[in-house]
Amino acid sequence: MTPIIVKIGGSVITDKNRNAIANHSAIQRLATEIANAHQQPLILVHGGGSFGHPLAKQYQLTEGYKRDEQLQGVAKTRQAMMTLNKLFIDSLIMNNVPAITIQPSACILANNQRIHEFYTRPIDRVLKRRMIPVLFGDVVTDLAIGFTILSGDQIMAELATRYHATNVIAAVDVDGLFTDNPKVNPHARLINTITLAKLNDSLKSIGKATNVDVTGGMYGKMIELIPVIKQGATVTILNALKGNRLSQALRGDRVIGTQITWK
Repeated sequence: MTPIIVKIGGSVITDKNRNAIANHSAIQRLATEIANAHQQPLILVHGGGSFGHPLAKQYQLTEGYKRDEQLQGVAKTRQAMMTLNKLFIDSLIMNNVPAITIQPSACILANNQRIHEFYTRPIDRVLKRRMIPVLFGDVVTDLAIGFTILSGDQIMAELATRYHATNVIAAVDVDGLFTDNPKVNPHARLINTITLAKLNDSLKSIGKATNVDVTGGMYGKMIELIPVIKQGATVTILNALKGNRLSQALRGDRVIGTQITWK
């Protein structure tokens, strides 16, 4: 049975307007929803939000090694992400979910900001024991530029491709894809279902994140997911700040959001 891949956005589990502030209530609720709803193999990925993005931007880590001062930024960013990951893992374990952190920087090498090598055997073994691997956006070694920020979105897409996932869930802070940026345009309409062909036509109107987000917001997420959809996966984008939506999607129920399919 192929695993469900779930990416929980940093904007859901942190306060993106305040540096390194977790949204504890959201983390606890999502852990409960996962505990109550998951019925098949599951891989979780979470973003950095206000723990990772501000430091990554401050030290210009996405651009790779330019000066020695960035090395402290690498250490600080990785520490911040481990702190956020521990908060998430702690909540899962408190809800009797056997969650295991898989640190991306320990098993992934990048090349020019893209995943080049991904040692997934630890994930295989965790899944075989019916535990849940949890990965996150991280600073990883880059063969071309020294180091780079590897987004949770890229990790999500790579995992979905490698494990031939048919169900991918992107849990974000809006209801799904809209005809325009709903945070700017109150008249933007939710797109309930869309095919990949129509998605390509709509990408220009989705809009990028308005807060600090070095990984490209919704636009970047969609670009990463295109190969996954081509492979045949159904991608569901939902608002994880709304109660029970993630649990509904994990159970296979129709949920308010956007479903993206190949045809």
